[in-house]
Amino acid sequence: MKKKLIDLINISKSYGENVILDDLNLYVRENEFITLLGPSGCGKTTTLRLIGGFETPDKGKILFDGEDITNKPANERQLNTVFQKYSLFPNMTVGENIAFGLRIKKKSESYIREKIDYSLNLVNLQGYENRSIDELSGGQQQRIAIARAIVNEPKVLLLDEPLGALDLKMRQSMQYELMRLKEELGITFIYVTHDQEEALTMSDTIVVMNQGYIQQIGTPEDIYNEPENAFVADFIGESNIIDGIMIHDRLVEILGVKMDCVDCGFGNNTPVDVVIRPEDVELGEPGKGYMDGVVTSNIFKGVHYELDVMANGYEWLVQTTKYFEIGSKVSLNVIPFNIQIMHKPESSDEKAVEMDE
Repeated sequence: MKKKLIDLINISKSYGENVILDDLNLYVRENEFITLLGPSGCGKTTTLRLIGGFETPDKGKILFDGEDITNKPANERQLNTVFQKYSLFPNMTVGENIAFGLRIKKKSESYIREKIDYSLNLVNLQGYENRSIDELSGGQQQRIAIARAIVNEPKVLLLDEPLGALDLKMRQSMQYELMRLKEELGITFIYVTHDQEEALTMSDTIVVMNQGYIQQIGTPEDIYNEPENAFVADFIGESNIIDGIMIHDRLVEILGVKMDCVDCGFGNNTPVDVVIRPEDVELGEPGKGYMDGVVTSNIFKGVHYELDVMANGYEWLVQTTKYFEIGSKVSLNVIPFNIQIMHKPESSDEKAVEMDE
């Protein structure tokens, strides 16, 4: 087990009457790629800014490798930040941008020259040191911003939606670049995004946040396959989320139909949320599944078809590689393992369980 590097303990932060974080507890392990994921206003960027030293919590403390850094200035912390707006200096060359922090630290010119070459090689932009910033594409500028951050040899790299300004193809390319860099550098990455695909692609650990609370912490596989509440299920990928009644262990009723499942411990005749992913719904001949329905729309997505199927008064979202015409009558079936049962939340901002040690 990797050791804790950063520990946020009972962190609260408000701006006036607006509570951003409420008694948040979170730790980050050494050499981990951890992503703070959630919608706008959920508190993820504020959490990053607190770690970076750009904000101070109203309550709680922040430990870095066991040291209390709650009130330590940003420039004295062993970390660097890469923002969505790259904050490069347009009047400086690429090399001068990368060297800026090193010159402030009064490093020797031979040391700086070596570090510029090293960092440009790391981001695959060898020979670019004399170019001006406005000659570079968005993706190249992002790489220079990363090079400028890593040249200072931080223990932690903070990334605040760094790929948001890039087009889809460049964004996907940079995702793999960041994963490679994390492995080559052997440092901790803390990444903020609202993009579920980015989080699932790159992360060792995902922290799903909403309204200042942590909703779930886990691996990408855990978050996607075992969401702890309806918010997580709906935010991570697409889902059919249906009101259900847990009849007893391993038997749930939805839309008037009793279906076998694998979940236990919800009690008898308990209202629950039932999550079924679109790719887990199997379509077949009418009369051969749990319920029958009619295909109401069909969109080709490249690797699969995305269908709406009206069945028992509910419009199911279904993803399948088989083609079904609009108006086709079909049956719907789901194997027990792919039916996820969740407690209904007491409120929309209900806290999830806290991170296990």
